[in-house]
Amino acid sequence: MSEVPNSAKLVVLRPAKGWLGIDLKELWFYRELIYFLTWRDIKVRYKQAALGIAWAVLQPVLTTAITSVVFGMLLKVQSDGLPYPVFVLSALLPWHLFQLSLQKSSISLVGNANLITKVYFPRVIIPLSSVLAVLVDFAISLVLLFITMAVFRLPITLKALWLIPLTLLAVLAALAVGLWLSALNVQYRDIQQIVPFLVQIWMYASPIVYPISTIPEGTLRSLYSLNPMVGVVQGFRWALFGGTPPDFTLAISSAAVVLLLITGLFFFRRMEKTFADVV
Repeated sequence: MSEVPNSAKLVVLRPAKGWLGIDLKELWFYRELIYFLTWRDIKVRYKQAALGIAWAVLQPVLTTAITSVVFGMLLKVQSDGLPYPVFVLSALLPWHLFQLSLQKSSISLVGNANLITKVYFPRVIIPLSSVLAVLVDFAISLVLLFITMAVFRLPITLKALWLIPLTLLAVLAALAVGLWLSALNVQYRDIQQIVPFLVQIWMYASPIVYPISTIPEGTLRSLYSLNPMVGVVQGFRWALFGGTPPDFTLAISSAAVVLLLITGLFFFRRMEKTFADVV
């Protein structure tokens, strides 16, 4: 039997302890890997793209234009006294952040099968980096929103600082659902076929092209607010344009995000031991 050299380091991998099994120290230790995977996803997204980073502007612009014509001009949907293009664009920004993050994180494990089968690292890093990469698009789109507000002579106040925690809430919502879907997609590949349909339905179940006042107050609105993006969208509009603070709605949506994230982390860790064998 050959002896292990004194200079060699012995690394022992043990199952994670605790109910969720998430080791924050371990994630911090692999912070450079998070940065590398996030930057790689950003470069791949725009590599050899004819329009490059302009896609981050075209998507919300075209969607805003179409919805403004259909819902604003033809169907005469109310917009809480705001110009309809600004009303829609302010909701589309966090929605596109959530949508792209969810779509990319749900297929991230299968797309990184070569890494999962060859080397150890916390697998949660893969969907996490996929979500973080989308923040670049969001930052560019946010500048577009501020320009649009200036065109319509809508001032930006200090309440706009609330966009920071609201953006974090949208990111956590996408990560929470992405953890569920990415783990399921390893076992059932038709999940990636379901996600586009799920996102399409989810958009119309959120107050993006219509105001939340359309939903009757009471039990129905409380159930409606279980949709995490309801609180995020309402919070964005309040932070930018004022009005009644979405305290009740935002509280319910935030609680839903926390529940989804905790259960998602638990499910992800339970399924993680099978990723390398199945993927």
